[in-house]
Amino acid sequence: MLVDKMANIMRSMFFTFIFAPWVLSASARQHYHGAHSRKDIQLNEDAYLESRFKRDVTTVTDSDYDSDSVFLPADAAEDTAPGTADDLPTCLLCVCLTGSVYCEEVVPDMTSVPALPKETAYLYARYNKIKKITAKDFEDIVTLRRIDLTGNLISEIEDGAFLKLTLLEDLSLAENQLVKLPMLPAKLISFNANHNHLKTKGVKANAFKKLTKIVNLFLAHNELEAVPQIPETVRILHLQNNNISSISDDTFCKGNNTYYIRPNMNEIRLDGNPVNLAQYPNSFTCLKSLPIGRYH
Repeated sequence: MLVDKMANIMRSMFFTFIFAPWVLSASARQHYHGAHSRKDIQLNEDAYLESRFKRDVTTVTDSDYDSDSVFLPADAAEDTAPGTADDLPTCLLCVCLTGSVYCEEVVPDMTSVPALPKETAYLYARYNKIKKITAKDFEDIVTLRRIDLTGNLISEIEDGAFLKLTLLEDLSLAENQLVKLPMLPAKLISFNANHNHLKTKGVKANAFKKLTKIVNLFLAHNELEAVPQIPETVRILHLQNNNISSISDDTFCKGNNTYYIRPNMNEIRLDGNPVNLAQYPNSFTCLKSLPIGRYH
């Protein structure tokens, strides 16, 4: 009996002085490590978010672009009036794929040519509110092959704006407010200036003379009073709905050479002009087909 009582006392002392403190200590260690683990996780998350933020706002350098990958956001354009697209990086407003930038009907309004990735070959910036093309807009983007600025508010293009684009083959300035044309790059294959306010005085006599590869020339729905000098390479010429009232034997042919044939010209549209083509029969003797227009 006495032995059992002594054993119970010993068990109580062991629990009170040895086991209980050990349990409390272990619990405290677990709580401590748990708290520190949660703190470490939070610190790691904070560090991750901070690094993401810094990465997002860091300016992208030229070396960041790779022609075989999707473009990263380009530098933001110069500061302009608040609330315009020019306040934001191009590739946040536009769709940037390898070699191509699509900026169509951008919201908020895009009022100038956006800053482009260096390797841009195709720019589609249609139906925005771009008002002016400056000499600096494309000076560093020598890889451009196609520019489509249809449906903007462009009324002015600075001299030399396109002259450094030695690879440019397709340029559309249709549906703008141009009253004169700039100098155009020599390798153009297709040029579209339909639906502007071009008059003959705004198109230099040699505006197209140096375009030795031009095939498609679209100048319809303007205010031209005469047919400009057309290169031999042109196959399709659209001049409908202008103010052309007369043509000459040298407009399309060579009046002093009755044997001359213009082999490339397949389509000429002069409909919607005040000119009566029947009055100029010698003007078409070199053509494979008659121009489309009024003959009575």
